[in-house]
Amino acid sequence: MRTLSVPLAVTALAAALTLTACSSSSKGDDHKVASCKIAVKVGPGNAATTAGDTGNVPVTITNHDTGKCTFEGFPGIELTGGNSNWSVADQKDAKPAKVTLQKDETATFTITYVRGDGGSLSAPVRSLKITVPGASDAKSYPWSYGDVALKSPDAPDASVTPLQVAGD
Repeated sequence: MRTLSVPLAVTALAAALTLTACSSSSKGDDHKVASCKIAVKVGPGNAATTAGDTGNVPVTITNHDTGKCTFEGFPGIELTGGNSNWSVADQKDAKPAKVTLQKDETATFTITYVRGDGGSLSAPVRSLKITVPGASDAKSYPWSYGDVALKSPDAPDASVTPLQVAGD
């Protein structure tokens, strides 16, 4: 009977690893992240309506795989308008935690920005590129929140929080 415990343990371990693996298929607004299929939803945000006001745009990530998916770090955010791109900085002093999502669970992060006045220190943003931690590809989404103020010609007055489990 003892000789069977090792093969059974190996079989149980293999089964457990198989159950926690994520599929690699993706479609539509889905992303492939570390072999997991996720959906990304941008907004709705509380838009900054006047130059100098601060707005927040929440982004929700949902695990559409049958197994769990794990993320760690800040999402990559790039604002684009015309022929220009501006990288959004990570939120100061924020420390990303490891986020594990089971099937249909969600995580969020927030893009905070200052509304621009349309002048020379303003970025005419028209779209948003998001790279989810662990993904190699960026997906684009429309930006409907107006111009973003610039700290310098290359730096928008904006930041992004790390991923966290929704509701935290």
